[in-house]
Amino acid sequence: MTSTPLLPPWPDRPPHRPKHRWLAAIVVVLLIAVPAGYLVLSAHQSRDSGRDKQRAAAATGLVWQWPSKLERRIYEVPVPSGSSHVAHYESNSWGRSSFYVQFRTSSRGLETFLEQAGGDPDGLREGGAGVTDPQADAVGWDFDLPGRRYAGARIERPGDRPDLTVTVDVTSRESPRVHVVSTVDF
Repeated sequence: MTSTPLLPPWPDRPPHRPKHRWLAAIVVVLLIAVPAGYLVLSAHQSRDSGRDKQRAAAATGLVWQWPSKLERRIYEVPVPSGSSHVAHYESNSWGRSSFYVQFRTSSRGLETFLEQAGGDPDGLREGGAGVTDPQADAVGWDFDLPGRRYAGARIERPGDRPDLTVTVDVTSRESPRVHVVSTVDF
């Protein structure tokens, strides 16, 4: 009489395990770490963006930095590349939005700005109508400084496009300081 064993015989080899456990560990870590890192980075960028927007919205005067490309496109204020001392301020009300920009540029940069804005470089007249006193007061611009020469122009655009008022400190022909107010009426 033959007895049957209660336990099956041991297999000839151990159960299959991956030969490269380290590779499997790296894949698992990457599947978890990369998305988690992306979420953390995204959260920090989003928070920083919100702070910048909050700071700009709370501004009550000029902010000394380049306006965003979106703001420049909406208000159609083409700040020439290479400009310095750039500042801007946005004012919104129920029926009107105004965008104030100032920058220092070269004489060629001024011509480029006026051409891109739809104005005529020869239309800039010394003592001419430009930024109004109420507009200047909104951001603290003073165009009555002794020893300074100013030229102004108005660029009226057709349709719903914003109109520009421009006053330029032309005391230094090589580096004029440009003051622009773009106004959109609703």
